[in-house]
Amino acid sequence: MPSRKFAEGEVVRGRWPGSSLYYEVEILSHDSKSQLYTVKYKDGTELELKESDVKPLKSFKQRKSGSTSSSPSRRRGSRSRSRSRSPGRAPKGSRRSASASHQADIKEKEARREILQVKLTPLVLKPFGNSINVYNGEPEHMERNDISHKTKQERIILSPEGSYTATQYSLRPRREEVKVKEVESKEQKLVPRGPAPLETFQVTTPQRKDLEFGGVPGAFLIMLGLPATLFLLLLQCRQKDPSLLTFPPPLPALDQLWETRVCGIYLLWFFVQALFYLLPIGKVVEGTPLVDGRRLKYRLNGFYAFVLTSAAVGASLFWGMELHYVYTHFLQFALAAVLFSVLLSVYLYAHSLKAPRDELSPASSGNAVYDFFIGRELNPRIGAFDLKYFCELRPGLIGWVVVNLVMLLAEMKVQERDVPSLAMVLVNSFQLLYVVDALWNEEALLTTMDIVHDGFGFMLAFGDLVWVPFTYSLQAFYLVSHPHDLSWPFASFIIALKLCGYVIFRCANSQKNAFRKNPSDPKLAHLKTIHTSTGKSLLVSGWWGFVRHPNYLGDLIMALAWSLPCGFNHVLPYFYVIYFTMLLVHREARDEHQCKRKYGLAWEKYCQRVPYRIFPYVY
Repeated sequence: MPSRKFAEGEVVRGRWPGSSLYYEVEILSHDSKSQLYTVKYKDGTELELKESDVKPLKSFKQRKSGSTSSSPSRRRGSRSRSRSRSPGRAPKGSRRSASASHQADIKEKEARREILQVKLTPLVLKPFGNSINVYNGEPEHMERNDISHKTKQERIILSPEGSYTATQYSLRPRREEVKVKEVESKEQKLVPRGPAPLETFQVTTPQRKDLEFGGVPGAFLIMLGLPATLFLLLLQCRQKDPSLLTFPPPLPALDQLWETRVCGIYLLWFFVQALFYLLPIGKVVEGTPLVDGRRLKYRLNGFYAFVLTSAAVGASLFWGMELHYVYTHFLQFALAAVLFSVLLSVYLYAHSLKAPRDELSPASSGNAVYDFFIGRELNPRIGAFDLKYFCELRPGLIGWVVVNLVMLLAEMKVQERDVPSLAMVLVNSFQLLYVVDALWNEEALLTTMDIVHDGFGFMLAFGDLVWVPFTYSLQAFYLVSHPHDLSWPFASFIIALKLCGYVIFRCANSQKNAFRKNPSDPKLAHLKTIHTSTGKSLLVSGWWGFVRHPNYLGDLIMALAWSLPCGFNHVLPYFYVIYFTMLLVHREARDEHQCKRKYGLAWEKYCQRVPYRIFPYVY
C-alpha cells in the first residue's frame, strides 16, 4: 500500500480544479483506495484532490523569497535607465512625475496581489431541466456572493453513476473597491481563462454517503417499530402488573380503535394551534442564512399560544367539560395522531418533489425510503406558514402539558382522591417547567439541528405529533393506575435533583446562544476560546469547558427526576430515561462527527482540552 505524503490536520497548498492557482488548505482525511485527499479551503469549501495537486508550503515559500529578491533589481535598473535618458538638469516637474510613476507601480502591484488573493465562494444557480446545484451542508456559514448578471452560468449534469454532482465556484477579489475596468486587463495576464472578471469552474463534489440510523434498512425498520413501541408502552401501562416480562394484552379491534369523533377532536386541536401560530403577536426574527443567503422569517409567539391554550382549557373545565374522555380514549387519540403524522409525511415528500435543489435538506440522500423518513425538504412552507417550525413546539409540546393535566384529573377520579398525589404533582410541575422554558426561549430553536440540518419528514412529524405527547407523558399515565406515595425527604431530594439538572441545562444553553449571537459580548469576555479555520471559535471554558455537551447532561438529570416519583416497582416509568440516553448518545456521536469534519484540527484541540463528552469522569 503506498504511503501517504501528508498527514491529517497539516496545512498545505492545494490546486484549485480547472486552474493553475494554489491556495492554502487543510488536510481533513485521506482515502487509501482512491489515493485522494479531502481538503478544506479557508472559506470552508471541501474538495477531493489528487496527491499531485497538493504541495507543501515550503516550496511556495522558496518561490516567494526568490521572486522578492529579483524585484528590487528590476526597479533599480528601471530607475538607472530613466536617469540616463534625462540630459543635464531635470525639469521642475521631474520629481513629481517620478513620484507619480512610482505610486502607479505600487497601485499596479497591489492590484496584481488582489487578483491573486481570491476568495472561493459557491455560486448559487437556479435549476433548469434535470440540472441541480450542490450546496454546503452548513448553510449558517455560507456567504452571499454578489454576482454580475453578465456572468455565464454553466449547465450542471449528473454523472451516469449518480454518485457525483457538479457545482460552480467564483474567484473574486477580496477588496471590493478595485475598479472592474482596472482589474479586467490584469486578469487577462494573470488568469489563463478568458477576460471575464469573475471566472467559473465545474467541480465534482461527492454526494452524501454516510446515512444515519442504519441507512435505508434502519429507517424502514424505525418507521415500523415506532408505532408498535408506542402502543406496547400504552397497553403495558394499563395492566395491573406492567412488568416488561409479562406479555402485553392484544390490541383492541380496529372498529374499537377507530373513532371519527376522536379524529375530529385531534384535527380541531391541530388547526386551533395553527390559528394561534398565525396570530400577529410576538416579534418576528430571522433564521440562519440559507444556501442562497436568504434568511427566513419566524414569528415567536409560542408562549402566547400556550397562554391562550391554557385559558381555553381552563374555560372548558369551568363550563363543565369532561376531560376524562381523553383518558378513556387515549389509545384512539394515539392512533389518530399516528395516522395524521403518516399522511402529513406523505404530503411533505410529495411537496418536496417540486422544491428546488437549494431548498432540500443536507441530510437527504436521493433514496425515496430514506428521504421519506429523514425529510427531503429543509423548510417546507405553505405561504409564510412554516410546517416544521410549527410542529416542533406547538401541537405536540403544548399537547404534552394538556395530556398531563388530563392524567392528573383522571388519577383523582380513578383513585377517588380529593387532591392529586404528590408524585403526580411533581411529574406535572417538572414537565410543565420544561415546556414553558422551551416556549419562552423559542428563538433558540432556530439554531438547532432539527431546523438547520434535518429535513421535515416522518422522523420529525411522528416525533413532534405522536412521540412527544404520548410517550413523554408516560409517567403521568402510569401513576393513574399505579399510585405511589412519596415521603417528603425523598420528594425534597427529587426536587433538588430536578433543579440541578435544570440549572445545568438552562445555563449551558443560554451561554451557547449568547456566544452565537455576539461572541464579543463583554459579559463573555472571561470565557476562553479556540479559533477555527471557519472564522468562528469554540468555547473551552464555562459550562462548555466542563463537558462537551453540558446541555445533554442537564437533560438526562431532569429526565431521571421525572421518573423517580413513580417509584422502583417497575422499569416502565424509566423507559423515557433509557430512550433519552440512547437518543442523546446518538446526537452526541453525530455532533462529534460533524464538528470534527467542520473544524478539523481545532476540534481535536478542543477534545484534548475537554475530554469528557456528557458525563464528567465517565463518558
